[in-house]
Amino acid sequence: MIRPCLRAAPFGLGLAFLLISTAPAALAQQASTYPPALRSALPPIPDAQDIAYPGVITLDIDATNLAQHIFAVTETIPVANAGPMTLFFPEWLPGNHGPVGPIAQLAGIEITTNGQRVEWVRDPLHPFAYHVVVPAGATALNITMQHLSPTTGAQGRITMTPEMLNIQWEKMLLYPAGHWSRNITVQPTVKFPTGWQFGTALEPETKTGDVQTFKPVNLEVLIDSPVFAGVHYRQIDLNPGGRSPVRANFVADKADSLNATDDQIQILRNLVDQMDRLYGARHFDHYDFLIAMTDKLGGIGLEHHRSSENSVDPAFFTGWDTHLGDRDLLSHEMNHSWDGKWRRPADQYVPNFNSPLQNSLLWVYEGQTQYYGQVIAARSGLLTKQQAMDSLAMTAATYDTRVGREWRAMQDTTNDPIISQRQPKGWLSWQRDEDYYSEGQLIWLDVDTTIREKTGGRKSLDDFARAFYGVRDGDYAPAPYTFEDVVAALNGVVANDWATFLRTRLDADGPDARAPLDGLARGGWRLAFTDKPTDYMKTLYAELKRNDFTYSLGFQTGEANKIRSVQWDSLAFKSGLAAGMEIVAVNGQAATPDRLTEAVTAAKDPATPITLIVKDDDQYRTVVFDYHDGLRYPRLERIEGTPDRLGDILTARRR
Repeated sequence: MIRPCLRAAPFGLGLAFLLISTAPAALAQQASTYPPALRSALPPIPDAQDIAYPGVITLDIDATNLAQHIFAVTETIPVANAGPMTLFFPEWLPGNHGPVGPIAQLAGIEITTNGQRVEWVRDPLHPFAYHVVVPAGATALNITMQHLSPTTGAQGRITMTPEMLNIQWEKMLLYPAGHWSRNITVQPTVKFPTGWQFGTALEPETKTGDVQTFKPVNLEVLIDSPVFAGVHYRQIDLNPGGRSPVRANFVADKADSLNATDDQIQILRNLVDQMDRLYGARHFDHYDFLIAMTDKLGGIGLEHHRSSENSVDPAFFTGWDTHLGDRDLLSHEMNHSWDGKWRRPADQYVPNFNSPLQNSLLWVYEGQTQYYGQVIAARSGLLTKQQAMDSLAMTAATYDTRVGREWRAMQDTTNDPIISQRQPKGWLSWQRDEDYYSEGQLIWLDVDTTIREKTGGRKSLDDFARAFYGVRDGDYAPAPYTFEDVVAALNGVVANDWATFLRTRLDADGPDARAPLDGLARGGWRLAFTDKPTDYMKTLYAELKRNDFTYSLGFQTGEANKIRSVQWDSLAFKSGLAAGMEIVAVNGQAATPDRLTEAVTAAKDPATPITLIVKDDDQYRTVVFDYHDGLRYPRLERIEGTPDRLGDILTARRR
């Protein structure tokens, strides 16, 4: 809910809604602590009211303890009245789609006022809420605490290294309950390591030495405006002379990673141009890509209204031909400025960061963005047209064999960020996991090609995009939407029973349910399999250190011949294999990916079995595959005599 024109809320509006109905004298006698007897009778957490919070919260971050990965936090929260008050740590995080605020990384909370200690009590039913009693005469609560960035990946996502850091404000603040986030004004200040530079959507106000103070913003804008900073930094103007600034802010483990060629910079500029050609309107006054080129900082791809957080391989530029895994990340995250941030699902339009989100429309928010992330990557040159088609073939093959559809509809996977909180799954093809992203991509290809077919190529999903997202140029206030709004906008492009069209694909389950591959055929292509991977798949899997036998033996391996995944009900599954096991030998020789590939090829002879020795913890056993159909890798195959609609979809727009 970005609102660039912000002003501090007027001081003097009371906090009556924060108080329980206790006489002022009694509250004063309670002083600043909850006695043990009261801890079982804590006041209720106030409902959010759409009224201004009095005063401006100041938030000061000392981000200089690089060796120990500690962010030291000092926060001052103005108060207008004595008595009970509830403070929140953000729980429901935008873009994460779930209650995943890393509260365990918050430590050392101390609250004082006028030199007097104020005790806090955590709410036992709502552990992200802290209860305090504001003493009589207090005008502000002064809070000190630490955000403890993980020091190893096993502890969580690392947000500080000797070369760079990522400030995500929601991880290092408390805020008053009882208010909409947009009505709480915060002024942030950061002390950076000496000599470091930073990128952020926040606007600088003053700088003293290494201390940077930013202009006050509301809490929603603050949390939507993270910071990347580093010792190796480069900013590139991606829209020279454009109507509003668009910048790429890079930080890197090593300075050499920043060496982009002129052609690579032009591709990033093409990305901005193709987004403009798709939508027309901009709902930001400036946009900042925050890009960490790193093996050390934790990986991320997170959308914001006027920026995005992106983690790419250090060789993103210097290894352009061999590093493909991050190519559509920037186009995906920027697309969210329109889809997900300006226009957002109505069930995600909530008062504050402790109000539960609902994810029923993530197949639009993320699925359509996954679609356009790939399309714009191809139109801009981040991917070649062939690479985009090869990527689509891999997606189509994945969902064509997603057997979990037998019991679980794709719509239900929109609940995954809440019910599984993005934890790895052992049987992905059966359990399903956030399939609204890439199966959603296939659904929107189906929509796009249907529009093209019904209008004889005169219209496409681009017309929907411009009508739905590309209106009200310069308007930053959020525009919530419902399923019915999506259907109405599609009917505005071409009349069809879009509600049934979409619900049939979203809600399909059971043994007869199939992947939504009609868009491929209508686009002029079909899914096929050959005994050699596409160049894209070969390069990508070399980068990711993966070896794919999913469509032959039924498993995929990673480094050290460890099994990464097993396709449910495949030959591998029926042979008792599972993720985490290690293949130690193939046909009597030490296991390597090449030997396994050679064994599958040799087994095209019906008399030749494939024999593996598999290590499961400290147990060894022999597995024999009676399989003779050879290697199978997905690719797209042209349907002769049909319009190449997919080719047109992936072609750059020049008008």
